[in-house]
Amino acid sequence: MITPAFAQGAGTAAAGGADIALQVVPFVLIFVIMYFLILRPQQKRVKDHQALVKNVRRDDTIVTNGGLIGRVVKVSDEASEIEVEIAPNVRVKVVRTMISEVRVKGGPVKAA
Repeated sequence: MITPAFAQGAGTAAAGGADIALQVVPFVLIFVIMYFLILRPQQKRVKDHQALVKNVRRDDTIVTNGGLIGRVVKVSDEASEIEVEIAPNVRVKVVRTMISEVRVKGGPVKAA
């Protein structure tokens, strides 16, 4: 009884390599589609956000991820924090990466 099953399986062993290649093609297509629809736009957004955070200057009006809107008072190039005035005489320190939007660009940086 077992011998006919082995005989049937022996004929398809030569075509097994082509079957595996056809089974891998959908996974490759899914990865390519995922790259162009998800990964690439996300990388572009991250790059744009890094440029936005890097170019924040004094007197810019910003919005944080927490929803606070304030005016940048103090910026230091080497520090990862900026000082933001959220109300008259109320200043808070905000981590640069928590800036979600720059609403109004401030004036040019004053030469010291």
